[in-house]
Amino acid sequence: MENVYPPLIESLAKLVEEHDVIDPSLYVKYDVKRGLRDSDGKGVLVGLTQIGNVFGYEIKDGETVAVPGKLIYRGYDVEDIISDIEESEQFGFEQVIYLLLFGDLPNASQIDEFDAILGENRELPYNFVEDMILKSPSPDVMNKLAHSVISSYAYDPDAENSSIINNLYQSIQLIARFPAMVAYGYQAKRRHYDGKSMYLHNPLPNLSTSENFLRMIRANKIYDRAEAEILDLAFILHAEHGGGNNSSFTVHVVSSADTDTYSAIGAAVGSLKGRRHGGANIRVVEMMDDIKANVSDWSDEKEVGDYLRKILRKEAFDRSGLVYGQGHAVYTISDPRAILLRNKAAKLAKIKHCEEEFGLYRLIEKIFPDIFKEEKGADKQICTNVDFYSGFVYSMLGIPRELYTPIFAISRIAGWCAHRLEEIRSGRRIYRPAFKQIGEMRQYVKMADRR
Repeated sequence: MENVYPPLIESLAKLVEEHDVIDPSLYVKYDVKRGLRDSDGKGVLVGLTQIGNVFGYEIKDGETVAVPGKLIYRGYDVEDIISDIEESEQFGFEQVIYLLLFGDLPNASQIDEFDAILGENRELPYNFVEDMILKSPSPDVMNKLAHSVISSYAYDPDAENSSIINNLYQSIQLIARFPAMVAYGYQAKRRHYDGKSMYLHNPLPNLSTSENFLRMIRANKIYDRAEAEILDLAFILHAEHGGGNNSSFTVHVVSSADTDTYSAIGAAVGSLKGRRHGGANIRVVEMMDDIKANVSDWSDEKEVGDYLRKILRKEAFDRSGLVYGQGHAVYTISDPRAILLRNKAAKLAKIKHCEEEFGLYRLIEKIFPDIFKEEKGADKQICTNVDFYSGFVYSMLGIPRELYTPIFAISRIAGWCAHRLEEIRSGRRIYRPAFKQIGEMRQYVKMADRR
């Protein structure tokens, strides 16, 4: 049900609309780095990190040259990490968490010990589920997750201890507990808002993050190895993406104020919830539903292409002119995450009998770059990004759409915590960018003279 606002609020809202709009030309006049970006869209350099990096182009002889995308964790190519994990038939997300937090790849004994620590901390504190989740359900799982993170402060007897060891332990506890916070928040939503049965399954200390999550969100607790492996891959690919993405930068900004771990990570969850950040894969799935409903032959290149043109021309789907899952701020020729997830999705599609639908995804990936160039008259290289395939993978796993962004959070908290530890260990100044005041000075009017 929509809010019914008091008449005064409605009239005051008009004042906000009148006074709080900045003339776009002023950003050019004052050379403002909107969104902390230069005029060409590249991010303004505001910090240094050793945790992750993203490559999509190189500068050669002063010219920007597009290159196949690379995602780097602590100096290692993610493709190499995943290749080794698949060859050894292991779950790899826990190894990536270790790498991001501590800077080195774990050996066999180190990862066994680390897995045991995660396993010991997967359960939520005593009475937390009942008091903090079930008694205050939310219609949005991400909001419930943020609330759970902030509420964890009250269950920590040493919450304000700013030592590295305490911040590390808090980080490990949150990383371990995120799957349960998400799963139980979803179950509370199902019962209170959807009128469906609720089932609470405890996490098991001997299972991986992906196995535990599938076990907790399914009524029968059953999953197979192939399902857990592709979810593990998705966790690895979303764990980190450099310090400049909005939620990781949020961690740096909030941590630089010398606040507690729960406040910093809670703020990052709020950032990731935003439709411009973590919710893109949901928009992809919604767009694909629209395409499937309006295209009779999913293998017909012309029919599919014609409908994509309608979307670009704001004549179809949400009239935004955006084809979701296509294009990226950094990657040009390719998004390595999309390629890795696509290859795994092809195998799962055969198991789940979704080959026809997978073929539609592949066709769009193939034809869209040329369609974009023709429609926009631009030379900008467009590649498929990871959001294009992640939602499809989650749908094949039978995961509800309201969990797509929370899954992103379960993964990205590894990178968030690594960035927080780096900030409090290396940071020296609170983030404080400048805003130019452009309003004119006005003559003050006393209360008795105001009309």
